[in-house]
Amino acid sequence: MKAKPVLIRLVVLIALGVLLLGAGCSSSPQLTPLTPDAVVVAFGDSLTAGTGADPDSSYPAVLSRLIGRRVVNAGVPGEVTAAGLARLPQLLEQEQPALVLLCLGGNDFLQRLDPAKAEQHLRAMVGLLRERGIGVVLIGVPRLGLGLEVPGWYDDIAREAGIPYEGKVLARILADRSLKSDTIHPNAAGYQQMAEALAVRLRKAGALP
Repeated sequence: MKAKPVLIRLVVLIALGVLLLGAGCSSSPQLTPLTPDAVVVAFGDSLTAGTGADPDSSYPAVLSRLIGRRVVNAGVPGEVTAAGLARLPQLLEQEQPALVLLCLGGNDFLQRLDPAKAEQHLRAMVGLLRERGIGVVLIGVPRLGLGLEVPGWYDDIAREAGIPYEGKVLARILADRSLKSDTIHPNAAGYQQMAEALAVRLRKAGALP
């Protein structure tokens, strides 16, 4: 008879472990599944536009083929975060996207602009997208230099907003000479890897089956 309380406690502990495991899995930021006709906007600068490769090899073009959805290439070479913030609302009205892939900040770093302002602008863009009920994936952009460090505030923005974050792929690509067309841009192979990483991220977040 004395074994029963021990057994009960064991069952309770197992149940709690399952619940905690489930909670841990569900804490990963999720996206609304993309319908077959959903529009995805890739928003950014030359890294999005595809500088260093032909248009069909840009990461938005490759990603569109990988996921079977229309991906609008809204990359403007040379754009800084302040200009991106000003441009975003009109683009959203024009395209009515279900999801935005946000990749900006590199030109702020190159021009040595205030990184706190870049963070502020990106927070504002993420906030605007969330307010409009648009899904967003944030892509971390590394500072050029030893180690190609991605500022930690990219991760902070994504975590605080509860959105998926891809913070490794660009740093990895730009650290590999075979994947670059010049010192700051991927080549076709690099953009292919960027698109593949984002397709994986979208599937993990539930946007794709």
